[in-house]
Amino acid sequence: MLSQNLKRYRKRAGMTQKQVADKLHISPQAYARYERTDDKKNEPSADNLALIADMFDISIEELLGRTPKPKDPSDDFDAFMFDDKEAFDALPDDVKQELIKEINDRIEFLAYKQKNKDK
Repeated sequence: MLSQNLKRYRKRAGMTQKQVADKLHISPQAYARYERTDDKKNEPSADNLALIADMFDISIEELLGRTPKPKDPSDDFDAFMFDDKEAFDALPDDVKQELIKEINDRIEFLAYKQKNKDK
């Protein structure tokens, strides 16, 4: 899980393995091992996990693939205006959670894109 998340978030940030390795002050080969295997001996140290999470602007929990405890999905939509709240409320909870995750991922991507637009 961690290895897959490292790769996914690195690519989302538009970084190469070498760029991440340079920021961590480790060899590109050492970082490549982080992404290649979930073997405990090849995992980043706690300090490097924190640096990586900060670099990708996510929590360590997200990096590790841990999800927050479920809450009422409709609570996340209170701040949004949409056409058919009744249709959303009628969806099964697992579909609501998936939809919320997709929307949050899209918002995160658009915010990242906007933040890096002028760079």
